[in-house]
Amino acid sequence: MVRAFLLSLRQLGDPKIVAVFLKSLAVTVLLVAGLGAALWYGATRLAATWGWDSTAGGLLGAIALLAAFGVSWLLFRVIAIGVMGVFADDVVIAVEARHYPQALATARNVSLGRGIGLGLRSAGRAILVNLVLAPVYVALLVTGVGTWLLFFLVNGWLLGLDLGTMVAARHVPSAMMRDWRKTGAVDRFALGVAGTALFMVPVLNLFAPILGAAMATHLFHEGRSV
Repeated sequence: MVRAFLLSLRQLGDPKIVAVFLKSLAVTVLLVAGLGAALWYGATRLAATWGWDSTAGGLLGAIALLAAFGVSWLLFRVIAIGVMGVFADDVVIAVEARHYPQALATARNVSLGRGIGLGLRSAGRAILVNLVLAPVYVALLVTGVGTWLLFFLVNGWLLGLDLGTMVAARHVPSAMMRDWRKTGAVDRFALGVAGTALFMVPVLNLFAPILGAAMATHLFHEGRSV
């Protein structure tokens, strides 16, 4: 894990990886901005429907923007990994080209459609699982026991699966993906926990999706060589 992290960190300056970082960051920002604009517009239209004056409408719009910021902060991991799923193939190719050229020669490129599908499934799975567990989070919060620990472990598991799938999609036939998921679960969980920790660190959280995809590539090929 440490080796995968250090190798991934050293390759952050790779022009191909920088391009993916800029594209994924731009799309993430646009999605967040779109959410903010939609909530602001909805709030101001609602205020106008209620007959409020412009000052009250502006206040409601400002509250909506703050709400959008809060929701975006809570869902940043979901949004970032969902977007990363679309561009992950470029990161994996860059890492394989430098470190695993033989694997690159036999890999299959992931189509844009499949990449979008992976991203949407990743986001949907994270939202669904956390919504199902929301009552448990609240109960633990009331008792003061383990809320953040459970959240951390659950999302670490989800993130490890998402990142591993991004790489496996290039090398494991679709019919065999179910069998692949039964292997390397411990390594993927450790990767997910490490990635979740990165998402909690300001500034580093911007690079977490890229680092996670690169680390997943190293762990996938190291696991195959064992």
